[in-house]
Amino acid sequence: MRTVDGRVAGRRGQETRQKLLDCLSEMLSSSPYRDVKVIDVARRAGTSPATFYQYFPDVEGAVLEIAEQMATEGAGLSELLEGRSWAGKAGWQTAQELVDGFLDFWRKHDAILRVIDLGAAEGDKRFYKIRMKILNSVNNSLADSVAELQSKGRVDKDVNPAAIAGSLVTMLAAVASHQKGFSSWGVKQADLKPNLALLVHLGITGRKPTR
Repeated sequence: MRTVDGRVAGRRGQETRQKLLDCLSEMLSSSPYRDVKVIDVARRAGTSPATFYQYFPDVEGAVLEIAEQMATEGAGLSELLEGRSWAGKAGWQTAQELVDGFLDFWRKHDAILRVIDLGAAEGDKRFYKIRMKILNSVNNSLADSVAELQSKGRVDKDVNPAAIAGSLVTMLAAVASHQKGFSSWGVKQADLKPNLALLVHLGITGRKPTR
């Protein structure tokens, strides 16, 4: 772990650096990204702007660090699909657990994911790459699942696995980022999950689930 000027950060330095990141994460949960200033992050962490600049070039640089840490955790979403079956009742279980894991991950990291979506939408390739890293962890596994079912004759040969997987992952991300909005449509969280799982199951297998 190094400072901006290349020096190796000691234990206390690393603790200070992490505290700044933690404080920034908390601030992103309650303040618009554009309103967060270095002086406010430093004050919240009980240190000075000069100390902040020892570890990060600016707020955006620190945000990218948080985003990278979160994306590394997001890569673990692929574990929701490893070795899982899409046949019979097991397939319905797979779809439900994927939806549960995806929505839970998005809720846990809601603040930083909103910043990532904003940066990606504005064309910032750094944020775009991080967003794709998270989505690819699920997208690639889903595409492999469709291709495997196709090879067994259980999915139509005209189906494009990558297109199906990409569509489903995009849908999951959109729904996950809009979870709070569903209540205005009279949809409870308890109703959202099984219906989203139904769409995922239909998309992967082309069939209604066996419950």
